[in-house]
Amino acid sequence: MIQSVMQMEILELPLRDSHLRLGATMIEHNGWSLPESYGDALLEYAEVRESGCGVIDLSSWGRILVSGTEAVQFLNGLITNDMKTLAVNSSMPAAFPNVRGRLIASVRVVRLKDEGTEKKVSPVFLIDTEAATHERVLKTIERFTLAGDFRVTDVTNKTAQLSVRGSKAAEVVRATLGDKAADLLPNQSIQIAWPQNDHNGSGSDDVKDPLIVMCESNASGAGFDLVVNAEQAGGLWDALQNAGARPVGQAALEILRIEAGVPRFGVDMDETNVVTETALDDAVSYTKGCYVGQEIIARIKYRGHVAKKLTGLIFEQPVKVAVGATIHSADGKEAGRITSVTESPRLGCTIALAYLKYDYLAAGTSLKVISGPEVFEARVTQLPFVRE
Repeated sequence: MIQSVMQMEILELPLRDSHLRLGATMIEHNGWSLPESYGDALLEYAEVRESGCGVIDLSSWGRILVSGTEAVQFLNGLITNDMKTLAVNSSMPAAFPNVRGRLIASVRVVRLKDEGTEKKVSPVFLIDTEAATHERVLKTIERFTLAGDFRVTDVTNKTAQLSVRGSKAAEVVRATLGDKAADLLPNQSIQIAWPQNDHNGSGSDDVKDPLIVMCESNASGAGFDLVVNAEQAGGLWDALQNAGARPVGQAALEILRIEAGVPRFGVDMDETNVVTETALDDAVSYTKGCYVGQEIIARIKYRGHVAKKLTGLIFEQPVKVAVGATIHSADGKEAGRITSVTESPRLGCTIALAYLKYDYLAAGTSLKVISGPEVFEARVTQLPFVRE
């Protein structure tokens, strides 16, 4: 009975009360209570996609600090991207594969300011990943902590994560955090004091518990991801809104995600997928040394191709298509299945992420989607659907 109660426990965001005060409708997702919308998901979407700025609470994502003099060596043997090329104050996408090259988790790795001395440098990394893969990543790397100078600290419950997106994201960040934060280039990061007294974003090395600012740019909009102490999250949330950011919930974020062609674990990919099937091309280095699953991933690239791959399908108009709908070629052969689907306000039609067999991956290929008793025409398109 105790175990059943524990399994039903829903985790709460540090900013839950703030969301409720704004009239958010809450939903359960991956064990967390999250704001679905603040009243109008399409207006929230437009704030990011059109000419404004949205702020999204991503605190349900897992955040793990990894440090130690051997951190680069250990991580490089576990993930698909090349940790040795990751400079201080920069980030890269990566994936954790298993020994068969199948996906454990998709992550972002940020190299923070090094610790230690000049003679004994101790790199520090922040790994963030979806809530669905948080425990998977933690278990994968924790088992190596006794093998050398490799330390792992889960900071998920001690921090909050906010994403500032849209054409005015830099303007909002500048007003809130200062010039150094706002002037970051994509994949750059900085650690600064928060709260700030003068908004100059000094990035002082003496900051005890800094705010981490990461500049990101993808098809869901240019923007910044902020990781802050949970106790300071409310002040940051309010400051971003005072600077012009509009709260954006999960419903709008889901539309933006699919338009950007970003796969979600448990929906578009899981442990049955080889990493290279999942449209995570930027997360894989083919020039680094050995890592878990590398032989299979490299063999697929250099000696053949994946049997199927995640790609985009676009319909001529809005249609009702179910997740899991099967896809057939013009001559009736089974070609794949749909994993995510939404109506794109920007494109004015239905779009979907789908796994297609290799023979049908070429952009422009016409296919038939069978959803219940209905059949819809669709064509293959490259990801992302929307390019900023």
